Amino acid sequence: MGSEQQVAALAQLGTILGLLGRSENWPGHSCGLNEAEYEELNRAIALAHQQNNWFTETNVRHALGAWAVALSGPALRDWLNNYPDLGRPQKRQCTVGLVLAGNLPLVGWHDVLCVLLSGHKAKIKCSSQDQVLLPALITALDRLLPGSADVLEVTQGKLDKIDAVIATGSNNTSRYFEYYFKHIPRIVRKSRTSVAILDGKETTEELTALGEDIFRYFGMGCRNVSKLYLPSDYDLDRVFNAIFPWKDIVNHNKYANNYDYQRALWMLDQVAILENGFVLLKEDTALASPIGAIYYEHYQDLSTVEEQIAEQVDQIQCVVGHGHVPFGQSQFPALNDYADGADTMEFLLDLK
Repeated sequence: MGSEQQVAALAQLGTILGLLGRSENWPGHSCGLNEAEYEELNRAIALAHQQNNWFTETNVRHALGAWAVALSGPALRDWLNNYPDLGRPQKRQCTVGLVLAGNLPLVGWHDVLCVLLSGHKAKIKCSSQDQVLLPALITALDRLLPGSADVLEVTQGKLDKIDAVIATGSNNTSRYFEYYFKHIPRIVRKSRTSVAILDGKETTEELTALGEDIFRYFGMGCRNVSKLYLPSDYDLDRVFNAIFPWKDIVNHNKYANNYDYQRALWMLDQVAILENGFVLLKEDTALASPIGAIYYEHYQDLSTVEEQIAEQVDQIQCVVGHGHVPFGQSQFPALNDYADGADTMEFLLDLK
């Protein structure tokens, strides 16, 4: 596994992220940072929102809290114990280019961790939408684990002189990445979304938790639920009532603009929709719905839905529902919940 020093430093960073996620004041030197260093991270949260209006303080602190859970010592050790090659002598240190997405706060941090723990160097190209938080975390980690910043380089220029690449983007940009990096080992990720299967036995608490899976980060992540599979006789008012606590999301100007635009477009096209003032529901066989909308589809037989999902596995990141990811937990992925199902750590270890 990764060195004990790395695990200890990352676990300490997780403690700090937990404090920030809960908006707690600097607790003292025991956290591993002095007060000025701790406040640098708080300023990064505010600056991230200034640069990208989607990155509200609430959502950024939620992301930090989710990482605090993932970076606990036991979680890190359980994850790394799956890779015995981490403890073997390294043949060579590669430079791995990372092209990061920017749809969610710190969405590329997992790739950075994998490169660090695998013993390679990272040359990181941050998204223009998320250029503050990740460098701030690297700086904080370097204070806990000196030398980290030397192997985690953030660059504004082209990704040249690299031995491999991990690139995350849309279905369109993936074709560019595949062509541009065709000469080196690579992981190229495409667009994905998530779905929820309701069987009619959900409690009110579970349906309320589903609101977290749908609306957290304004529904912009691959782990956000954008499609509901419902029994043929399902009462949609149950969903509307349960997600009502998210009504204030429409007060966010960018979300409201998307909601109003999609509503006007569908009304002009005389599309049948349901609405409650902050989200649109449309019956559709597609998986990925626009911001401000949720698709739904009725089913007669649950096994048929499972078959449909299996056939579209390349487009789905996760499934929420009984027997799948628990309601309300889609935005708390474990360290081994790899994007697009590609084992990043195994890929990096194979470079040695």
